[in-house]
Amino acid sequence: MAAWGRRRIAGLLELALELAMGGALVLALVLPVWLLSVAEPANAAAGAYDVVLVEHLRIKVPADAVQDWIQAERGSWEPWLEAQPGFLDRQLLWDPEREEGTLLIHWRSRDDWQSIPDQEIARVQERFEQLAQDLTGSQQGNPFPLLFEGELLPQ
Repeated sequence: MAAWGRRRIAGLLELALELAMGGALVLALVLPVWLLSVAEPANAAAGAYDVVLVEHLRIKVPADAVQDWIQAERGSWEPWLEAQPGFLDRQLLWDPEREEGTLLIHWRSRDDWQSIPDQEIARVQERFEQLAQDLTGSQQGNPFPLLFEGELLPQ
């Protein structure tokens, strides 16, 4: 997807988060689902792709820290993921009722995802946590702890 397309979708997701925090829950829940149905694949310019695996993560994101979470993601995981072989795209979603973020990361193959060295993941996670601490004012630990990690297979 062209850079302008990613920014447009990211802006619409931010709008959905703001609507959710402002009480427009139905629109906030429908907009991300609609975006998933119309979003152009990250590699659409090179041709369509088949998603083989979706990495599924859930993290704790308090309502007052949603924008901090998004900024920390943009400053750490987003640029790193975009440089990874086999990375296709990802969505950041927020559940205002549970105060949880959901990340859906699409990979071309399970091998592409699993071949990333653990030390690389740890380095990017450290960067994410440092940004998150700086943005939230937290003194220690990860302000957005991981609650669940798994994988989904498109049908």
